[in-house]
Amino acid sequence: MDTDNPLGRFLRARRALTSPQQTGLPQTGRRRVPGLRREEVAILSGVSTDYYVRLEQGRERSPSAQVVDALARTLDLDGDARAHLHRLAHPTGTAPRPAARDEHVSATLVNMMAGWHRTPALVLGRHLNVLAHNALGAALFDGHTHSRDLLRLVFLDPQARDFYPDWEQIAAGTVAALRAGAADDPRLAATVGELCLKSEEFARLWARHDVRRKTHESKRFHHRLVGELTLDYETLTVNSAPGQQLIVYQAAPDSTSEHALALLGSLTASGTQRTRNPHPAPEH
Repeated sequence: MDTDNPLGRFLRARRALTSPQQTGLPQTGRRRVPGLRREEVAILSGVSTDYYVRLEQGRERSPSAQVVDALARTLDLDGDARAHLHRLAHPTGTAPRPAARDEHVSATLVNMMAGWHRTPALVLGRHLNVLAHNALGAALFDGHTHSRDLLRLVFLDPQARDFYPDWEQIAAGTVAALRAGAADDPRLAATVGELCLKSEEFARLWARHDVRRKTHESKRFHHRLVGELTLDYETLTVNSAPGQQLIVYQAAPDSTSEHALALLGSLTASGTQRTRNPHPAPEH
């Protein structure tokens, strides 16, 4: 990861992904570069070409909020990507970042999830690793090489494309969520470096600089025990532990997926899988 000029890297990546048609520019012959030219971004954003080039090259590091908003409009950025661009342009403070600490899930949240017998639930860390889960959440992802690490499950697990029928969509969303959730984590470079070396798909998606937080949507699974599942999920932030996300899954009432989820619950009801907190908080 190039940490010297993150703003320039983001602008170059998003410029290459923005077509002239998106901005209303006429299509005039063959283009030598994908996406927009630097001078086109500058004109559409109301700045000089020289100023925009300096932004991409890292020679200008303090664009105004108005300029950042104009660039976001030109590059057709959504809310998450726009906020990310503002963070890159106006980082908060210059003090060294504290050393990374292990992430712990509170016992209260672990016990709360334990009572949700019909609802799979997970707590994810900044790198989309599973910090805690209830029995049904564990059962949903069980049986994979990387069951406790959703990032590596998607890109490194040999069964990932079978488990996720919509793998391409899942992969793109996973990378975008990683960039959104771990932007200020000093351990991010090591995670990204490993995945780029081990997965060409991850490297390609990381280079796009997509930014999108997990919110809510429908996701399809092919579970080795109960077959096809279509589950809606909602992402909730854990205010007592910034950076952690509580993911709660639910099937539509009286659907095939609800019956399959109930079957999965019955298969785990023996008590062999309980709510688990791999990193319990230290006692005080």
